Amino acid sequence: MDTVKDILDAKGREVISIQASQSVLNAIEIMSDRSISALIVADGPSQLAGIIAERDCTQKVVLKDRIARETPISEIMTRNVLHVREDTLVDTCMSLMNQKNIRHLPVVEDGQVVGMITPSDVFRSILKEQMLTIEELESYIFEERGGEGG
Repeated sequence: MDTVKDILDAKGREVISIQASQSVLNAIEIMSDRSISALIVADGPSQLAGIIAERDCTQKVVLKDRIARETPISEIMTRNVLHVREDTLVDTCMSLMNQKNIRHLPVVEDGQVVGMITPSDVFRSILKEQMLTIEELESYIFEERGGEGG
């Protein structure tokens, strides 16, 4: 069973963050430039203070007729962020994301954010694992038949 560490080893550990004092417009620009949909809000170097997602920007700024350039991230970010460790099993992440309707799950080790995973990362990991199982079963069946084709 794969862990969060396996996902991060495959996708990379870059943590893209922003300070809570910056404007929502700054966050939107970074997300747009990087083609991502959420940022870690850092309190110091890589310490998790919160998270800001595109959904926060639309629901808490645009729909409330606020000005993104004048609204600090601290006013709209999610503060109590559920996070996982690198040794967390992928199935556990999938359950958490599904039960809590979470699309971005920060990975924290020793108080530092070391990555972030999404449902796509989890699905990719599960699919990879299932494909390996299928290949192993096909190989076993092929060997049992003495090398004969199906």
